[in-house]
Amino acid sequence: MGTFASGQGEPRQLRQANLKSLPLQVATPTYARDHLKPAIIHFGVGGFHRAHQAVYLDDIAERRITSDWAEHGIGLLPGDRRMAEALIPQDCLYTVVERSAERDSARVIGSLGGYTFAPDDPGRVLQMLADPVTRIVSLTITEGGYLVDDKTGVFDATNPAIQQDVDRNAPRTVFGYIVAGLERRRKSGVTPFTVLSCDNLQGNGSVARTAFVSFARLGDESLAAWIDANVGFPNAMVDRITPQTTDADRAMVAETFGIVDAWPVVTEPFRQWVIEDTFSNGRPPLEEVGVQIVADVHPYETMKLRLLNASHQAMAYLGYLAGYRYAHEVMGDPDFVNFLTRFMDAEVTPLLPPVPGIDLAEYKRTLLERFANPKIADTLARLATDGSDRMPKFVLPSLSDALAQGRPHRLLTLVVAGFCRYLRGIDEQGQPIALQDRRADELRNLANQGQSDPRPLLGVSRVFGDLGQNEAWVAELTAALGELDQLGVRATIQAALA
Repeated sequence: MGTFASGQGEPRQLRQANLKSLPLQVATPTYARDHLKPAIIHFGVGGFHRAHQAVYLDDIAERRITSDWAEHGIGLLPGDRRMAEALIPQDCLYTVVERSAERDSARVIGSLGGYTFAPDDPGRVLQMLADPVTRIVSLTITEGGYLVDDKTGVFDATNPAIQQDVDRNAPRTVFGYIVAGLERRRKSGVTPFTVLSCDNLQGNGSVARTAFVSFARLGDESLAAWIDANVGFPNAMVDRITPQTTDADRAMVAETFGIVDAWPVVTEPFRQWVIEDTFSNGRPPLEEVGVQIVADVHPYETMKLRLLNASHQAMAYLGYLAGYRYAHEVMGDPDFVNFLTRFMDAEVTPLLPPVPGIDLAEYKRTLLERFANPKIADTLARLATDGSDRMPKFVLPSLSDALAQGRPHRLLTLVVAGFCRYLRGIDEQGQPIALQDRRADELRNLANQGQSDPRPLLGVSRVFGDLGQNEAWVAELTAALGELDQLGVRATIQAALA
């Protein structure tokens, strides 16, 4: 791979008119972007989406398979205005840099045909959702964004934003927009779009169905029944490690590839997408660009959430407490590598269902290699974000299964202890931890109230379910917390592995 040099001129601003003048080592769209049909509306255009679904759609367009499946991005949250300000002046083009230990490569993605910040133009968003051209609405709204309780499976209709949207004609939430769009399609006889969740949730399609049908039921029972009967909500497993973009990444893209890009994406070479084939209005030919289309996603998503995402949680809390700040730093520590290996092999893998076509030993070997990629510089703070939403989805299901089956669970328990200890908001070196969690204040107070007694925290049932009622396990967790306090993370890990 060549490197952009000053002799090639100044870095060029990324936009459609400048594509042909970018350095030759940068792959750029060769298809006619203005001929693409925006059949997909995507809510939540962050780094992961732009490194994942949008890249697969770019592959389809680039290979001239079809021009029917481009997308239009929608931002809802106040912070999404920054994405609009970055992408729109660039004609919604952006750079994806794949970084491995051996090399970096860059490509400009053209499948995002437009972007709308919904609060500025809600009418346009509703018009697009009602338009027959739109055939899929996809989502990356975070694990907690669906407002469905992990334990009860019930939608939180009492949420203030939800209550406000039920009573308003102008929607503000993703639920309000999508249900209003479906209502317009029902009234005009237009086939409903598919709602495709791309978030890290077990049964993400089923969770999305619960959320949107429940929201619709708050205002119109007949509309809710129509959505439930006619809208496809495929389950899907998504995977690509994508850290948050930094100013250093922007500088690297300019210096190495000669591109001035307001919001590039840096990611790993690996990517995976497994989708259940239950679409209500057609779908892109994703199987032609490496996506697995299957009848049952459950085994794949269980494997990924409980191995990859749970290992991320283990690294995030225990690694951060021990003084590390990046995933690859943790993977440079033999004790942590041994811990993660034993965690996956001895405690999680025996609980997994058979996964068709997957060699689990090779999958886990690849995970450790991905975690260790120094070019990705994935921060433990990112992995620890929204832990109160992630732990119940990634770690606690394995723990509950292990307890129910009488299987080994010491390392799973130690990860939970690491989470409890992390929530106190201070690491082993006495440095403050900035908790990024919507329940941060509540959880910090409870963690410090109990110190080595986890029972106050375990009382938060929407995070821990009924685990706090298992007295034998609570005693084990208390002992693990005591070890972390008295011995520190490293000695506690060594003892657990001995």
